[in-house]
Parts: sequence; structure tokens; C-alpha cells
Amino acid sequence: MPAIYLDACCLNRPFDDQTIDRIRLEAEAVLLILRRVESGEWWWVSSETLDFEINQNPDPERRARVALMMSHAHRFILAEQKEAERAQKLETMGFRSFDALHLACAESGGADVFLTTDDRLLSQAVRASEELKVRVENPLVWLKEATEK
Repeated sequence: MPAIYLDACCLNRPFDDQTIDRIRLEAEAVLLILRRVESGEWWWVSSETLDFEINQNPDPERRARVALMMSHAHRFILAEQKEAERAQKLETMGFRSFDALHLACAESGGADVFLTTDDRLLSQAVRASEELKVRVENPLVWLKEATEK
């Protein structure tokens, strides 16, 4: 059973402008992944960092909807000293601070894959793949691969 970590970009994707094909496809992928989580087929690792970032959203309706989705997470990782130290190391590799902390929490939580729709983060993860302890992938790409197995 794969353990997945979805970042804030993924969780917000279903509420983005669905008239753009890429966004609509990624949103559908995220919703399909969440259905597998709800059915118990896949394990969802979440974190205090994700919770904090979601709560920064100024749109109260979107914030509430995403919080409801997060209630289905199986494991919740606190950002403690170990995660903070790992995040600092990831920042030296070029990751932005929030991305680094998300990655550190995903690694700490034993996630097999970290899903994001953030192209900058995906590119940085490719460059740093040897140093990461979790695979970073776009949800659409990963879902296609995971369901073809």
C-alpha cells in the first residue's frame, strides 16, 4: 500500500480554475487519489506544516473544504527538531523553506511519494533526487503509473 503526501498545491487543485485542461486533469487526479485514500487502498501522510499552510488561505470556504479533505489523513507528522534540521539541509539544496519542511515531514512520515503540482518544486526535486528520501511527482503522472501496475 503506497504512502502518499499531498502538498497544499495538490489539495487546492480541485478548487482552481477548471477551464484550463492541465488544472482540470490534475484536479481529477487528486480527487481520484483521495478516493483511494478514503477506501483504504492508499495511506495518506499529512503534517503540521500542511495544516499551517492550509490555514493561511484567505478564502474561508476553500480553507474549510481543504481542511475537510485533510481529515482523511492516516498519519499526522509534527514538525519537530528532526524535521527542522532536515528542512534546513534541504534549503541549502535550493528548496524554498515551506517546501523543504513539507519534504522533511514526508520523509519523516515514511511517505513513498510526495505529490505536488508546483513545477518549480518538481524541477528542484529532479535536481536533488539523489539527496531526497522520498520520490517527488506530479499527481497526474503518479496516478497513471500507480494504476497501471
